[in-house]
Amino acid sequence: MSDASTAGNRGAASSSSVTVRYWAAACAAAGREVDEVDPGTVADVLDAVRTLHAGNDRFMRVLEICSVLVGEEPLGGADPTAVVVAPGGRLELLPPFAGGAGRYETDRT
Repeated sequence: MSDASTAGNRGAASSSSVTVRYWAAACAAAGREVDEVDPGTVADVLDAVRTLHAGNDRFMRVLEICSVLVGEEPLGGADPTAVVVAPGGRLELLPPFAGGAGRYETDRT
C-alpha cells in the first residue's frame, strides 16, 4: 500500500472537513450518500461517523463489514489509528458487493 495518509488526499478540495462517502448497503443504512466530519486518523473519522449515526443499529452492522478507502487507496491491514485523513480528504466505506463464487457457482455438478 502506498502512503494512504497522503495519497488519499491528493487533489482534494481545500476544506476543513473530511468527506465520508457511503456505497450500496452502507448508503441505504445511513440514509444518505455522504457525511462531513472533522479530519483525523481513520479511527477518529470512523468514531465521528458512529456518533452521527448513534442508535442506527442497521448502519452499525453494515459499518463493521465495510472495506475502507482513504481517497483511492485501500486501508487494508494498515492500523486505522496511524493513517491520517487530512482536511479536504475523502474516506469511502464499501460493504461487500454481490458476486464472486456464491452458492450457484459451488452447487453445480
